[in-house]
Amino acid sequence: MERVRDLSELPKAHLHLHFTGSMRPTTLLELADKYGVRLPEALTEALTGGEPPKLRATDERGWFRFQRLYDAARSCLREPDDIRRLVREAAEEDIKDGSGWLEIQVDPTSYAPRLGGLIPALEIILDAVDSAVRETGIGMRVLVAANRMKHPLDARTLARLAVRYADRGVVGFGLSNDERRGMARDFDRAFAIAREGGLLSAPHGGELAGPASVRDCLDDLHATRIGHGVRAAENPRLLARLAERGITCEVCPASNVALGVYEKAEDIPLRTLFEAGVPMALGADDPLLFGSRLAAQYELARHHHGFTDAELAELARQSVRGSAAPQDVRRKLLAGIDDWLAAPVA
Repeated sequence: MERVRDLSELPKAHLHLHFTGSMRPTTLLELADKYGVRLPEALTEALTGGEPPKLRATDERGWFRFQRLYDAARSCLREPDDIRRLVREAAEEDIKDGSGWLEIQVDPTSYAPRLGGLIPALEIILDAVDSAVRETGIGMRVLVAANRMKHPLDARTLARLAVRYADRGVVGFGLSNDERRGMARDFDRAFAIAREGGLLSAPHGGELAGPASVRDCLDDLHATRIGHGVRAAENPRLLARLAERGITCEVCPASNVALGVYEKAEDIPLRTLFEAGVPMALGADDPLLFGSRLAAQYELARHHHGFTDAELAELARQSVRGSAAPQDVRRKLLAGIDDWLAAPVA
């Protein structure tokens, strides 16, 4: 068997990880038992059986089912200690996978009803991040994301809140949920508020909808990163534009297959994006539901797309360059990537 370098030791940044979706399966089962929450049977079977639930979100019924499972998991996060546990464990899992910088994405309105309101919810999350950084040593920040299924005025409220806490660990503003619903331009004012406040713009696009959704993120929301963005591969002119502007696409391979965006791992156009010069940051998206964490995304690129260790190192560099990490953290991670590549294969 060919000897290869351990991808869990490759330093990298993780830029696409959703808050509830980062949870360990065992943690969700324990919290559900603690609060007497009856999880959907499909989710319980998946968590106890070690296999991710069968999902397909390319139609509205499938997306609704995915959201139902996600909402069930989120309902088990009820107290500040639950938030602290989730954040600490997410940091620990990322460290095991070689991540030295994590930007975790959260819509605090989802947790506000149980945590005393919108501002207390975000403060609890940010305090949990501070604690995780001290306890684990990982670099970690927060990207506040609006829900495109809600009114654009709600997004503006979140953008103002995100800017208010920019000095407490919020580094970006996003837009999540099904990009087939609503128009990106409806949220342009919210993103303008975030940009004027110094936050990076990282809306979802090019996952469940095609290249036009990526173009809308660029034109209407002035994206500096694209959540997913993989469907841009269907439009060579758009690929060239992303490459020319250095827009990082947060590509989540396991998620793409699990949700039916692509039938199998070999179909994901990682090579197309890479060879077009589009920067990529591989992400795990929602490992709770998709069954694999960060290093597994790099394994997928290696085994299904033939990425060499040198190319995988370049993907890791792209993740660092696309991050909001300060310069000293970037230098340390980039040096670590060079060391990983220079080390002899075990």
